Amino acid sequence: MELLSVNIGRARVVSYTDTAGGYTGIDKRPVAGPVAVASPGPGGEGGSGLAGDTVSDPRNHGGADQAVYAFAREDLDRWETVLGRELAPGVFGENLTTLGVDVNGALIGERWQIGDEVVLEATAPRIPCRTFAEWLGEHGWVKRFTQDAAPGAYFRVLRPGTVRAGDPVRVLHRPDHEVTVAFLFRARTTAPELRPRVIAAGEALSREEHTRAVKWAAAAAKAR
Repeated sequence: MELLSVNIGRARVVSYTDTAGGYTGIDKRPVAGPVAVASPGPGGEGGSGLAGDTVSDPRNHGGADQAVYAFAREDLDRWETVLGRELAPGVFGENLTTLGVDVNGALIGERWQIGDEVVLEATAPRIPCRTFAEWLGEHGWVKRFTQDAAPGAYFRVLRPGTVRAGDPVRVLHRPDHEVTVAFLFRARTTAPELRPRVIAAGEALSREEHTRAVKWAAAAAKAR
């Protein structure tokens, strides 16, 4: 299991985003050499967890609970076949493109060590948006990505440091519950019957997802 690519993006102006000034940071490109990784801080004021990476929509991206976004090279390869086009690392807006890692099967609260220093903890799946769809230019992209249910994972930074392409990825901890990144994604989108079970992931969920999980659990209890 390894880190195939580290990708960062600069703000660029586009016509298809609702962010202030029409900026987006989704255009991530691989970079050579080490990249510093640290938590953006409580409340998400700091944007991305990767030095030099831009978050143009802080309401929906970045912050402590979505500091780093990872996507599997294997899933990019699969989409290459489906779409009939080349997909470079970073094209889905991911900061980390992995190889040999079950990103979507990561449990909420699962901890990864990347290289010698950085430790990350899985918090949430990526939910597709209009900017993502327009960036790729694929018809019906949000629906297709949602039905595929392999969204990639957001992470918080537990231990800062530096990462670079080629670093090994090691799973340090897997919690004792069933809520994977893909499970939570399906609960949010195509499988609402899963929602009462999301609360099992507890405080490892992002703040937004935890608030949502508490409401789902309360609604299920009231319905019984």
